[in-house]
Amino acid sequence: MIDAHHPSLTSVYAADPARYDNMIYRRCGKSGVQLPILTLGLWHNFDGYKSFETDRAMIRYAFDHGITHFDIANNYGPPYGAAERVFGQIYEQDLKPYRDELFISTKAGYDMWPGPYGDYGSKKYLVASLNQSLKRMGLDYVDVFYHHRPDPETPLEETMGALDFLVRQGKALYVGISNYPADLTKKAAEILRGLGTPCLIHQPSYSILNRWTETDHLFDITAEYGMGTIVFAPLQHGLLSSRYLNGIPEGSRASLDRHLKKDLITDESIGYIRQLNSIAIERGQTLSQMALAWVLKDNRVTSALFGASNVEQIAENLRVMENLSFTTEELQEIDAVANPFMEFLKRHS
Repeated sequence: MIDAHHPSLTSVYAADPARYDNMIYRRCGKSGVQLPILTLGLWHNFDGYKSFETDRAMIRYAFDHGITHFDIANNYGPPYGAAERVFGQIYEQDLKPYRDELFISTKAGYDMWPGPYGDYGSKKYLVASLNQSLKRMGLDYVDVFYHHRPDPETPLEETMGALDFLVRQGKALYVGISNYPADLTKKAAEILRGLGTPCLIHQPSYSILNRWTETDHLFDITAEYGMGTIVFAPLQHGLLSSRYLNGIPEGSRASLDRHLKKDLITDESIGYIRQLNSIAIERGQTLSQMALAWVLKDNRVTSALFGASNVEQIAENLRVMENLSFTTEELQEIDAVANPFMEFLKRHS
């Protein structure tokens, strides 16, 4: 049994009174917002095909343990929009009384619908997309609305102006950006600051095996402009977990060749995973827990965004809070494995 407070999904939901007792919250940049150090992402495990009750159990469990931040995007599914619809159903059934305790985000910037107005960063697309997202989720507003990726064709002033417009309409409390390199992050932050709607948060990828934010000095820019950061893919799509210690299990991302290529799971890569797992065991952690702790070691990282396919994975990740610190020796040991592992990934990309 994972937790004594695990009500039947057929019962009327009442959140655990102790839900805030153990979660750690960090201030998001220089704003008034505090976010849990773990955020639940509703990507491919919240779609129109898997068990609704499993999704509902995960949302309940996360909130019962202090995870107030739920991260979605317009095209998460599949099919597009499915994750928002599923979340909307769960919100209506369980979470509506707790709306003011929740921090709900969605995004737009990738392909969503046919034609010239369903992709990238025009004002037309972003305004229409958020209107659709709010209907799917049954919300009056989202807490943060992200532009999901840079648009090389649309002027940055138009894209950031659209975010400012949506805040002034009351459809988003805050705005953010995702997948922006450091130079564009600085430009976007300056435009938004000039409009009077500062950029709250940046969402980049970051992990033991993906350190572009360090070489790009992205966190220096976010700190300079008072932005928080929420990092996605801290488990490197499952590579930094126990899932592939013994090959490719059925139903995994690698087995489906989705977001993790099958040819990345070789004897060489499994060897690296096992070495990192040994370091984690010495720390009294699972590999997933160590990978989450590693990205959170930098206080400029407000929260680590993870996905889950069951309640047990959420429970495992929550235990990261038992050990968030690293010795110099541990970091050196991790780097000694990660550096050749990253070279391996480059060769196979």
